[in-house]
Amino acid sequence: MKTEQIVLNLLVFDQSRKAGMQQLAMLHHVVDLGIGAAEIRREYFDDVTAEIAGIASYAKEHQLQLFYSVPDELFVNQQLNPKLTQYYDEAQAMGVTAIKFNIGDFIAFSQSDVSELKQLLARGIQTNIENDQTLVSGRLMPIQRFMVGVQQSGLDVGYVYDMGNWRYVNEDEVAAAQQLSHVVRYIHVKDDQGVAETLKTVPLGEGEIQWQNILQLLPSNVPVAIEYPTQDDTVIKRGIDDLLNYEAHQS
Repeated sequence: MKTEQIVLNLLVFDQSRKAGMQQLAMLHHVVDLGIGAAEIRREYFDDVTAEIAGIASYAKEHQLQLFYSVPDELFVNQQLNPKLTQYYDEAQAMGVTAIKFNIGDFIAFSQSDVSELKQLLARGIQTNIENDQTLVSGRLMPIQRFMVGVQQSGLDVGYVYDMGNWRYVNEDEVAAAQQLSHVVRYIHVKDDQGVAETLKTVPLGEGEIQWQNILQLLPSNVPVAIEYPTQDDTVIKRGIDDLLNYEAHQS
């Protein structure tokens, strides 16, 4: 895999975040690791308004591509989330390339939904949904239903394949990759260990997911984010090397 494809989701710095580190400092760390893209996590802000300008300035100075993970739903009470405009304003202020949401309790797109979403999409920020760890919007069927609605409505909304979330909703990550590959625009890689109450997310190669086989089922030309908590740089670097070596092994 090309280095340019690799994204560091700032979840990799979770231990540092718990110790008080802000996301701007994490971006310095991303650059030091030689990676040119990072995924900002909205829940990691202490003060969104106060921190955005510094992030935008640093990202522009270092030509750092930014993704934005928003832990909220597109649909709330079967209607478009009224906070969406705020989230796009934040993304635009940071110079974000792509923004990601969960689906929420989507049933169908109304004409007003389509009109409002098209206005937001016109801002030029790639918009995707992700399979989360909920039964409402993390299973295969709701995602397929949503993506069919997207296509029928002429909306430019894509999908983030999260490799490690499927087992949390008792679904198979391989079957999901096979059935959703055609709509994937971004990939989150991680591993899982255990079952049921003991299930936990772990770094690549430390669990039971056959991540190399899954990547073969997915598009090879999309961004791939390392998204799991780590203890130190050694684990992050190993994940980066795993992805780089995966490509070398395939070629």
